[in-house]
Amino acid sequence: MEIVLSIVVPILIISAFAAVFAFCLSYLGDRLAVERDPRIDDIERNLSGANCGGCGYAGCSQFAEALFKGEADISRCNPTPPENKKNIAKILGMSGFESEATVAVVHCAGGNRALDKYDYQGFGDCKSAQILAGGSKACEYGCMGLCSCVSACQNSAVAICKDTGASKVDRENCTSCGRCVSACPKKIIGRIPKSAKVYIACSNTTKGKEVMSVCKVGCIGCGKCERSCPTGAIRLNNNLAAIDYSKCIGCMKCAEGCPRKCILTV
Repeated sequence: MEIVLSIVVPILIISAFAAVFAFCLSYLGDRLAVERDPRIDDIERNLSGANCGGCGYAGCSQFAEALFKGEADISRCNPTPPENKKNIAKILGMSGFESEATVAVVHCAGGNRALDKYDYQGFGDCKSAQILAGGSKACEYGCMGLCSCVSACQNSAVAICKDTGASKVDRENCTSCGRCVSACPKKIIGRIPKSAKVYIACSNTTKGKEVMSVCKVGCIGCGKCERSCPTGAIRLNNNLAAIDYSKCIGCMKCAEGCPRKCILTV
């Protein structure tokens, strides 16, 4: 009997304490709970739900709270469709909000058509190679093709092109989350409107002669694309062609006339 009591009594005492603590936690939880504005949930429902972290927040829930508090901008969430962004703008009381879907592109088509400074034998990662003399490519802006962007993409939208050895984005799979943009140590991955037809596949801003000495397809700033554009959508900026997509009509004349073939279709 004593043995039974020595077992049962402690169990009853612990159970009683547990019940008291459970009641206290439940009571205090209700009394001290911070009320969540229902509009935050409405905002979160309109977000993409990708929880990719491309906006700089841990997930969509945290980003929704930041939007509600005015600490973040809707445009930071690229995977969210434009229509949903407009809904969020309405919830936040914003007027006249316009947003266009974007897609990531690699502003380099060099790869194996660009010269190497040395034969890199280290860990197969762009960020690791960048530590050694700025990477293996003679072009300061050249894609090394060592897959940092490929590894960063959760949607298998980035791959190394077999023909060029440079990274290329599949626009159909790209959600424009920005992970590849952040992962690239050369900072040659950017975003353009998803409706765009062409992009500049080069980031080298040095003069033409220097570009030609390191890459077979780099932009040499010849200005032929600028002269051939009927709407003035393409201009040379610091020796490099740049496209104003608000003026571009997708006629492809710039790509057709480029002697270096560094203006590519999306």
